[in-house]
Amino acid sequence: MSEQITVSLPDGSTKKFPRGATSLDVAMSISEGLARNVLAARVNGEIWDAFRPIDKDTSIQLLTWKDDEGKSTMWHSSAHLMAEALEALYPGIKLGIGPPIENGFYYDVDFGDQEFDSENLEALENKMLELARGKSEYERKDVSKADAIKYFTEKGDEYKLELIEGLEDGDITFYTQGNFTDLCKGPHIPNTGFIKAVKILNVAGAYWRGDETRKQLTRLYGVSFPKQKELKEHLEILEQAKLRDHRKLGKELELFTFSEKVGKGLPLWLPKGAVLRERLENFMRRAQVKAGYDPVVSPHIGGKELYVTSGHYEKYGKDSFQPIETPAEDEEFLLKPMNCPHHCEIYKSRPRSYRDLPIRYAEFGTVYRYEQSGELHGLTRVRGFTQDDAHIFCAQDQVKAEFAKVIDLVLYVFSALGFGDFTAQVSLRDPNDPDKYIGEDELWDRAEKEIQEVADEKGLDTVVEYGEAAFYGPKLDFMVKDALGRKWQLGTIQVDYNLPQRFDLEYVGSDNQKHRPVMIHRAPFGSMERFIAILIENSAGNFPLWLAPDQAAILPISEKYHEYAKELHLKLQEVDISGFLDERDEKIGKKIRDAEVRKVPFMLIVGENEAQDGSVSVRQHGEGDLGSMKTDEFVQFFTNKVSELIG
Repeated sequence: MSEQITVSLPDGSTKKFPRGATSLDVAMSISEGLARNVLAARVNGEIWDAFRPIDKDTSIQLLTWKDDEGKSTMWHSSAHLMAEALEALYPGIKLGIGPPIENGFYYDVDFGDQEFDSENLEALENKMLELARGKSEYERKDVSKADAIKYFTEKGDEYKLELIEGLEDGDITFYTQGNFTDLCKGPHIPNTGFIKAVKILNVAGAYWRGDETRKQLTRLYGVSFPKQKELKEHLEILEQAKLRDHRKLGKELELFTFSEKVGKGLPLWLPKGAVLRERLENFMRRAQVKAGYDPVVSPHIGGKELYVTSGHYEKYGKDSFQPIETPAEDEEFLLKPMNCPHHCEIYKSRPRSYRDLPIRYAEFGTVYRYEQSGELHGLTRVRGFTQDDAHIFCAQDQVKAEFAKVIDLVLYVFSALGFGDFTAQVSLRDPNDPDKYIGEDELWDRAEKEIQEVADEKGLDTVVEYGEAAFYGPKLDFMVKDALGRKWQLGTIQVDYNLPQRFDLEYVGSDNQKHRPVMIHRAPFGSMERFIAILIENSAGNFPLWLAPDQAAILPISEKYHEYAKELHLKLQEVDISGFLDERDEKIGKKIRDAEVRKVPFMLIVGENEAQDGSVSVRQHGEGDLGSMKTDEFVQFFTNKVSELIG
């Protein structure tokens, strides 16, 4: 066996190292400065500790704080550091799990009879920083199942013992830093010294393993950074996010509400919210008609066998509401978790020819998933939500053209709604885990190639993520950055060779033979509920003019001008400009301030001069006085503004 290994770097270069060299050794061979900043490494597609020995030829990408995987590794290590600090401050506590999350980390803790509240946060942060300054190395160790059980039995930590039950001997590792050892797959940063700033953000309750019948633990959320300045900037963004929180603005703008009697995670749309939602739906319907989609409608329930056939019962069965039984024996229905099985049955309702293809079915279909109550969050995580769902059934040689048309539709939606900063993520197979996917490699290769080609032809800013494909095919996900720099997935296009096969879908080709269609799933909005939540937060409630529930507030200076104001209100309604008439006995300054708070795009002030010459004094939200206009002039001005936004 050779004592040398070959390491391939992202720039195509290769280097030789002794067997057992680490990613840190590779970094040091490039520059000492780089080595000081390496947090982890991608080794043959897997994220590894930078200090883990490598014993065979490999490809390596060194990961720093600039990489998402680097941040995730540091936050994972910070969760372990928090657990070490907690054990030092609260001896005898028991620990659940402590993973990294999108913007930080958390750890679930059983404090037993000891009390922990928000007054303890500063002491915990100080203890973490004290331990971090010790620069303790994270050490990885393979452990047998018997030794792992012995360790946590002696420690008296039943939560870790339960986790070990589901692990196989030979696949168990411990990580130790300082005086703390944890059951963990890793990876971790080289040492705690990289952690220079920490903040415990929130304390919440969480049922063990998400099971409402199990004990509720204390979940501590935190975040860490390599510089105090970055933590300060992050906290400023969080403060801005609180002001933009869609739950807060949704209440202030009277868009939606929730009721315990109706049920958790089931939003009720108030009149203004219903108008907003209806405008979005109508906008998409008009765009879909132009793009050649046919509307369909499917029921809110379906027979259990429908979802068994599609595979959704296996995938969502545990997260679904319990089956609905009828008086008939062995007859069961489910609230639908997805619309696509219904659309497959619509396609199958009559024989199809190649001349029919492509067929494009679109539906605003409401689906249901039983999310745990602890996971519900405003409109972003609900139990009933509506998708702007569509499914395209096409021949294989039509996939590329149809994919391109869907991209055009997504870009049109983003442009009209002000989402200009986005990245297109090409989600492909994990080359190291082919068993996760179904279908022939030839079809996968073709679909992946076509998705990338179309994205390139459209000039999209793309990133490739291996392992993010759906089990039935690759996809293109649109990752949008909002006004606070947060990333959201809005819009997805997926190529599916699986459902047409499971439902035995066919069409007769020009050769008079039966062929299997390809299915493209697409949802530019995704969930209407989640999309509106993101739209509220991105715009801070200042919706695009065409979308605002109240587009104009008519503000008479005094009661003498109410009649003229009412005539104006009716005229605006006739030309589909929505708004309200403020007839309160308040000074005009108060009316203007209130309309500004309600984020009404235009304020139309009417007094003696306006009543005499049929005009309005126009103010624009956030802009101020635009001067006097004849009513017809304002209508044309308004119409032009809307046309600029949505064409």
